[in-house]
Amino acid sequence: MNGQSESHGQYISAIYRHMQVLISAELAPYRIGSGQYIFLMAIANAQPATQKGLSEKLFIDKTTTAKAIAKLEAEGYVRREPDPSDNRYHLLYLTKEGQEVVPHVQEALNRVKSKTRKGISDEEYGLLLTLLKNVLHNLTDQVN
Repeated sequence: MNGQSESHGQYISAIYRHMQVLISAELAPYRIGSGQYIFLMAIANAQPATQKGLSEKLFIDKTTTAKAIAKLEAEGYVRREPDPSDNRYHLLYLTKEGQEVVPHVQEALNRVKSKTRKGISDEEYGLLLTLLKNVLHNLTDQVN
């Protein structure tokens, strides 16, 4: 393919699919799917969390977020507690089991990330992240 017919979108899509397959295989022993780990890690990094806050932070729609949280809750990794400031909402926390699985999930993610970075310098990787953030900003900025 030449530069005229190539699209960064096709590469982003293919990279995403391949990473999801690798992550799913790595996380299968913990019964965490490729669609849930990002929520588990986000809650681990900022407890308590809210579903709305997770959706906004991760750029993921509310329905997908709700399904992922329900799965993590069913697996015993996440618990909901009523928000003391507004009982209509819930705060999300990791359970003991959730806290124990986080290091294993992080190790699995690090293995996948390491594989993706092979042959790429830290400077190149930083530039890649900057460019991808710019593309995302360009797309989400149009919506707001």
